[in-house]
Amino acid sequence: MAVMSRAPATVAGDVAVFAAGSLRAPLTDVALAYEHETGRSVALTFGPSGLLRDRIGSGEAADVFASANMEHPRGLEAFGWTSAVLCFARNSMCVLAAPWIDVSSHNVLEVLLDPAVSVGTSTPKSDPCGDYAWDVFRKADALHAGAFATLTAKARQLVGGPQSPQPPDRDVYAMLVAEAAVDVFVTYRTNAALARQERPALKIVPLPPALAVGADYGMAVRRDAAPAARDLAAFVMAIEGQRVLAAYGFEAQ
Repeated sequence: MAVMSRAPATVAGDVAVFAAGSLRAPLTDVALAYEHETGRSVALTFGPSGLLRDRIGSGEAADVFASANMEHPRGLEAFGWTSAVLCFARNSMCVLAAPWIDVSSHNVLEVLLDPAVSVGTSTPKSDPCGDYAWDVFRKADALHAGAFATLTAKARQLVGGPQSPQPPDRDVYAMLVAEAAVDVFVTYRTNAALARQERPALKIVPLPPALAVGADYGMAVRRDAAPAARDLAAFVMAIEGQRVLAAYGFEAQ
């Protein structure tokens, strides 16, 4: 991947931010608070972190990259796009289930493996949420031989890919589970919480310790970005930014 660096952002706003889709709600609030405090503007672009990394690597202009993993920004660091990657928030995986599925933390693996239960995930490599779901499946294999092969074969990769739908003004996870595209979805607990706000009947099932997978979110500022980009990154790491992240269910730093 050849990483190109462009000094001025070519999109509207003093600071151009590429950020993981799971950060849409909190980073929108953080950007508004930053704009109010500084008078500068922020242009936000959300999407699967892997696809955003590829866009940055192809030369698209971004000043700050907020990824749902550490790997993608560190990949840009290796190519000289940034000089440092900071972990600014943490998340964890859970199962979002339809109301008609009898599932709890105690029987979640049995339910996932049930041939009659359809399972949704994000798209591995394009979206870290899909990679984390595969990590859950690997842990499942240690508990039930063959579980990884079974789960990766049955999982429907419905979000996080180049052609995945993103319905306007609707939560995609709430839509997919509540309208029976799948019975359960392996996703971030923050995504599940937003989905249940839209569809309160949905169930959020924490994974038991043997299946638990956490997610470290990494942030990087382009090496030659204007000072405003570093100011925004510092704002995210400071009390106000961390308070907003925590309010949306992220573990703040």
